Amino acid sequence: MKTPLAAPAPPGVPADTMVSEMGPCGGTAGVPAAGEAQSLKPPIFLVGFISWKTFMDQWFPDHQVIRLSTGPKTLASFVRKIPRILRDRRSQIYVWSYKSPRVVEIFCRLFAVPLVRVEDGFLRSVQLGAMHVPPLSLCFAERALYFDATVESDLEHLLQTYDFVADAGLMERARAGIAALIASRLSKYNSGQDTDIEALYGPKRTPRILVVGQVEGDMSMIKGMTRQMTNNDLVRAVVRENPDAQVIYKPHPEVLRGIRKKPVQSSPDEVRDICLVLGEDVALADAFETVDRVYTMTSLSGLEALIRGIPVTCFGMPFYAGWGATDDRETCSRRTRRLTVEQIFAAAYLLHPRYLDPTTGENLSFEEALALLARMKKG
Repeated sequence: MKTPLAAPAPPGVPADTMVSEMGPCGGTAGVPAAGEAQSLKPPIFLVGFISWKTFMDQWFPDHQVIRLSTGPKTLASFVRKIPRILRDRRSQIYVWSYKSPRVVEIFCRLFAVPLVRVEDGFLRSVQLGAMHVPPLSLCFAERALYFDATVESDLEHLLQTYDFVADAGLMERARAGIAALIASRLSKYNSGQDTDIEALYGPKRTPRILVVGQVEGDMSMIKGMTRQMTNNDLVRAVVRENPDAQVIYKPHPEVLRGIRKKPVQSSPDEVRDICLVLGEDVALADAFETVDRVYTMTSLSGLEALIRGIPVTCFGMPFYAGWGATDDRETCSRRTRRLTVEQIFAAAYLLHPRYLDPTTGENLSFEEALALLARMKKG
C-alpha cells in the first residue's frame, strides 16, 4: 500500500508571543544572534493571511509564527524577513491560497525553503468564511492546492497513486462517512436555511436540473477551467442542453448576500426568464432533493451531489472530475485512473485535510469534526 501524502506538521504560538515586523530598536525582530536560532521553536512565516485569520495560531502549536503584512505591503514585509528566514534552516513559508508575490516562490526554490499553501477544507464551518468564522478543516499542499488543475496538486497525486483497494479500513470509514454526512445534512459552509423544497420547486412534471453557482473570479475557477465563463453563461448552456427540463439556479451565498463586490458578479436577475432562481440561501441538502442532475463549473457541491447518487456535469476540472465519476466538458491527461465516488471521498475527506476544534485547538478526525459541526449547527 502506498503511503498517502501527510499534511505538513504545521506550526504556531499564541498571539501575544508572535514576532512583530520590527524590533524595539528598529532592527528586524526575531533575527537571533549567532547560536540562538536552534534554541527557538522552528519558525514559519505566514504570507497572504489577512488580519482576521488569527485562528491560524491554533493550528501551529509547536512553531514560532511570524505573520507578514498583506496587500501592497506583502513584498516589502517579505524582503525584511529574508535574513531571519535564512538564519534558521528550519524556516518554512506558509501561503494562504495563491496570495503571494511571485518572488516568494522563486526565493523558496533558490534557497530550498519549504513553501506550503493553505486553503479551507471541505467541512469548514456553520457560516461563510467571508463572515470571518474560523474553520474546522484546512488543506495543506506542497505541490499545489486541490482546486488547481493546471498542475498535479497534492490531492490529485493522492487520487492518482493511493492504493484504495488494499486499504479496506479506509474504505469502510469512507462508506460510513458518506452515510453520516448525508444523514447530517451538513455541507462545507452550512449557512443556508432549511426550506420546504416541494413548495419552492413546485410539482415535478419534467426532469429537474440544479445549477450551482460560484463566485466569479474565484481562484478555483481561474485555475480549474481552461475557458472562463460566468454563472449566467452556465445557466444558459444548461437550458440549451435541457430544453424540456426544469432548470433551477442556486447562486453562491456570497453573491446572494452581496459580500463579493469585485469582480462584478453576473446578476441572477438576467436569467430569471429561463430558470427558477433561488433568491435565498437554501441549504444544499434541501436543494438536492428531487433533482435529477447537477451542473457546476468547479464547485465542491458536485462531489456532494455524487455521494447522494446524483449525476454531475462539470464544465471545469475540479479535483473530483476526470476519474470517470462525472460527465466532464474538459479533460486532464494526468488523471488516468478510474475511481469510485467512495474512493474520491476517502481521499478528499479522510486523507487530505486536517481537522481541528476551533475552540479547544484539539486535533480531530473527520468523524469527530462532523459531530462537532452538527452540534455547532444546532446551536
